[in-house]
Amino acid sequence: MTQGIEISNSVITHKDKQGIGRITINRPGAYNALSLACMQSLIGAFKLLSADDGVKVIILSGAGKGFCAGHDLAELRANSDKEFQQLTFSTCATLMLSIVQSPKPVIAKVHGVATAAGCQLVASCDLAVAEENTRFATPGVNLGLFCSTPMVALSRNVSPKHAMEMLLLGDFISAQRAHEMGFVNYLAAADELEQRVDAVALKIASKSALTLKIGKRAFYRQLDKSLIDAYDYCGQVMVENMMAKDAQEGIDAFIEKREPIWRNE
Repeated sequence: MTQGIEISNSVITHKDKQGIGRITINRPGAYNALSLACMQSLIGAFKLLSADDGVKVIILSGAGKGFCAGHDLAELRANSDKEFQQLTFSTCATLMLSIVQSPKPVIAKVHGVATAAGCQLVASCDLAVAEENTRFATPGVNLGLFCSTPMVALSRNVSPKHAMEMLLLGDFISAQRAHEMGFVNYLAAADELEQRVDAVALKIASKSALTLKIGKRAFYRQLDKSLIDAYDYCGQVMVENMMAKDAQEGIDAFIEKREPIWRNE
């Protein structure tokens, strides 16, 4: 059972009683292309669910036949002045950062196609589950528009040579290839995708929300640090985490061979 908490023309947001928030890009006629208004709505949806104590994990999906075809090229051509372009790409950066900086783990539920900024969305999410016939691409090079902003997230997900393969060739890759590259965590048959995603989300939702928040924030903050600085930073995170009641409860529950009761504090 899900409860609708926000509906716009381009984005639908729900949450359920099991701690799962769901954000659906709702522009199926345009393969969920990211218009400026759509991105602004997505930012609002992530802000809403990120601040909701009843939500522990967020699933991002696309309506219709595909996940997301990237930026709305028709809109970009119709508004070709530099100011609109700058607003579009700065809004896109804000959207991607709102996913990474959300205290809630975000899972991409991917089907059909994910191209250009659609690939960027997948790469920005913490986990990705894809229907086994999904295709991925960063095809901007074919249009004379290199996928420079998708490159930021892509290059932080896969090896440099895999990223450059996608960026320079602009070809579609299969879901299986994306899985082999480490871009996707899990593959599922079309009729099992929702069940597979929900299983992952429910497992995450069973954890302490405070612990998830601490861990996600630390993961991204340590990535760009030197080895020595990363250990110093994460050591301090571990010390502060140990002071939390949930850590103490979790350890006690393990020793006592019982299920922990999380207080998220």
